[in-house]
Amino acid sequence: MIESAAVEGNPAGRVDPVAGVDRRADAVIVHLAGELDLYNSHLVREALIACTFEQPPRLVVDLGGVEFIDSTALGVLVEARSRMNERQAFLLAAPGLETRRALAISGLDRHFAVHPTVDEALAAEL
Repeated sequence: MIESAAVEGNPAGRVDPVAGVDRRADAVIVHLAGELDLYNSHLVREALIACTFEQPPRLVVDLGGVEFIDSTALGVLVEARSRMNERQAFLLAAPGLETRRALAISGLDRHFAVHPTVDEALAAEL
């Protein structure tokens, strides 16, 4: 089931950064989209932190719809992962070229489990 995220606080003309949250028995998938930056990172943070309270067996962040990510949004990913009891259960999936580049430049690609697709993240051994 996909729940729509609130667009409150999101400037007009911008894509909602949280495209939806899909809850399954063994995983929560947060679908992100558009430009993730200082202006909307609070919306991403709210969604991810809410999901970490659930402590799902696997929390997958779908980055497939993300066109740009800045250091503020990268910090949100770090914070969310730190709130998981089992940090290896926090998985990134489907980053595009720009997002992969930001993860590499920041060095975060060495600290996060990054998978080419959501399905691969869901199937990965923890």
